[in-house]
Amino acid sequence: MPAIPEKYQDLMQKNAFAQLATLMPDGSPHVAPVWFDYDGTHILVNTAKGRVKDKNMQRDPRVGIDILDPDNPYRHLSIRGRVTEVTEKGADEHINKLAKKYIGQDVYPYRQPGEVRVLYKIEPVNTHAMG
Repeated sequence: MPAIPEKYQDLMQKNAFAQLATLMPDGSPHVAPVWFDYDGTHILVNTAKGRVKDKNMQRDPRVGIDILDPDNPYRHLSIRGRVTEVTEKGADEHINKLAKKYIGQDVYPYRQPGEVRVLYKIEPVNTHAMG
């Protein structure tokens, strides 16, 4: 499994947004900005059950992720990967962790009534870095 290049490990800690590309049922791309985390092996993405990206990743595990350096938009990391795990277990705690990282709040403030959070682990298959 290709690791995130050492020179780009800092992007995993920054408040950089990732652009997550998933595949629609007709094969067309769907791209959405997402908060993300990195566990040293997998990119972790959290979404609500029933959203377009959730449905797409449930159906087809192939994804693309592009992360721009918030300090230098000409520096970026592109990742092609595969979803290797989907779970609701720990997803609520994870979205709170992301809320702390991205907006400095202990609890994710945008939860909707009845919302079920889903955690996706994405294994990098190929990486391309620039800048």
